This record gives sequence, structure tokens and C-alpha cells, in this order.
Amino acid sequence: MIIAGRRRRQRRHAVASVVLAVLVLGVFAVSLMIGNTFYTPGEVLRVILGEQVPGASFTVGELRLPRSISAVLAGVAFGMAGVTFQSMLRNPLASPDIIGITTGASAAAVLGIVAFSMSGFGVSVFALFGALLTALTIYLLSYKGGFAGVRLILIGIGIAAMLQSVISYQLSRAADWDIQAAMQWLTGSLNSASWDRLLPLLLICVIVAPLMLTRQRNLSMLRLGDDSAAGLGVRVSTTRLLLIIGAVILLGFATAATGPIAFVAFMAGPIAARITGPGATLLVPSALVGALLVLVADLIGQFALDGRYPVGVITGILGAPYLIYLLIRTNRAGGSL
Repeated sequence: MIIAGRRRRQRRHAVASVVLAVLVLGVFAVSLMIGNTFYTPGEVLRVILGEQVPGASFTVGELRLPRSISAVLAGVAFGMAGVTFQSMLRNPLASPDIIGITTGASAAAVLGIVAFSMSGFGVSVFALFGALLTALTIYLLSYKGGFAGVRLILIGIGIAAMLQSVISYQLSRAADWDIQAAMQWLTGSLNSASWDRLLPLLLICVIVAPLMLTRQRNLSMLRLGDDSAAGLGVRVSTTRLLLIIGAVILLGFATAATGPIAFVAFMAGPIAARITGPGATLLVPSALVGALLVLVADLIGQFALDGRYPVGVITGILGAPYLIYLLIRTNRAGGSL
């Protein structure tokens, strides 16, 4: 009975992951084909293979392809980072969006734009260091004779509120052109996607994501609680620190590349948990759900509405009701994914 149940869970997890991967691939292909000019799948494939196709080589190769790859990689990074924190702290509200890490990146980026007139790569570097510094501060303040998830969440929310005040203050004293640049970055957008901005995120995802996957079994154990995980042979403190470092690096580079795309890190894990069922490892499904959310939201923002909206606006509209739902559900049923 136990073995049969385990096999059913493994089969459901595998099927869900394959379906999500197919959906991501399908939406990715659609995002390369549609726009002001429609290109056939054959033309898109020829561009990807390096052939010169009049019109398509520039539109697909230089505009749509880096934008769509950025959407996938950012979604993967946000999804993996979000579910890592949610699983470690055993609370779906413990997302980097909620506990202040994303806000730290945003505050640092706005500071760079307003105070130091930075743009492009400089803003990205500032955002990355802001995320790392904020995560370190939250971790140190919440570690007091041990590690308590609730304490980290509360401290993170408080620091997020402080950093939001820093952002508001910087914007209140900024010049008009700096306000426009800062607001464009804060919204979370793929409009500035390019191969140059994409490469650092691609490199980090190739290096860090596989390392995170080697720890996914330990991450699943941490969802049982520290004592249970330690009893099963997990080195809790070391595992938690490594996972936090990996998640913050993914989050920092994704935020640096696209800005803080709202609620993707928050929504990906809980949605993946509903799809895969109880007991499943969530890193891969959450990464796929994150990629799918960003791709679909970007298509909606570009083509489904009267105007064109940044992807962060669409994910914010989707994420706010989901946050309310999770708050109600967590209050009634507890805090696990």
C-alpha cells in the first residue's frame, strides 16, 4: 500500500512536470511567432538555427528571442527562489516578495538611479547587492539562539516596510527623468531585454539551478520541521544556509535583469504544490510554473489588452487576489504548502 501510494505520487509528479514543460515550450514558441508581424514556425526555427530570414532575423533574433528567454529564465529563478523560502519556513507567505528581499533589490536600484545617476548594468549590480545585503540582514536579525521561521517572516516584513519608505523618499527628491527611469524599473518589465542583459542571468541559472536541485531532497525534508529533518540525516543549518544563498543569488540576478516582477516568486510554489500533490519535490515544478506565469503575463500585457503593459503589472493583478486567498486559507488551515 505504501509503495503503491509512493509510485502514484511519483507518477503524478512526473506527469505534471512534463505537462508544465510542454506548456512552457508551447507558449515560448507562440511568443516568438506573434507580434506586429506574424512569422511561421518554420521561419522562427530557421532564425534559431542561424539562417538569415528577411525581417525575421532581426525581429525574432534580436527582439523576441532575448525577451522570451529572459521571461523563461526570470520565471525559473523567481519560482525556485520563492519555493525555497516557502518550503524552508513552511509557510506560503514566506516569499521573497513578502519578506523584503525583492524590496531590498528595488531600494538599491532606485538609490543607484536617483543618487548616482546610474543606468543599465550599474543599476543591475546595485540591485544584486541590495538583495544580498537585505537577505543577510534579515537572516542575522532572525537568528537568535536558533532559527525561527515566524521570526524571520516578521523581521522581513518590517524591513520591507522600512525599505519601501527609502524608495518613497528617493522618488520624492528625484528629478522627473530619474522618476521615470526608476518607475519603469520598479514595475518589472521585459521591454529592455537584450542579449547583453540576458547573459549574466543565463550563466547564473546554468550554474546555481543544478546545484539547488542537488539539495531538493533535503529541502523536502525541511518541510517536515528541523527536528524531523535532522533525525533523517539532514545537516539543517548547513543545508538552510546553502539554500538561502542559492535562492538569493537567483533572485538577485533575475531582479537585476528584469526588475521585481511582482508575485511570481510568491505564486509559483503554491500553484506547483496544488498541481503535483502532497509529498512532491517542488523545485522543478515551481521553476516551470514561474516560467509559464511570466511568459503568459507578458503575452497578455502586450497583446490581450487595449494598451501595452509591463509584465509586472499583469502579475501584480493576478497575484493580489491570490495573496488574499492564501491569507484566508493560511488563517484557517495552517501555513504549509
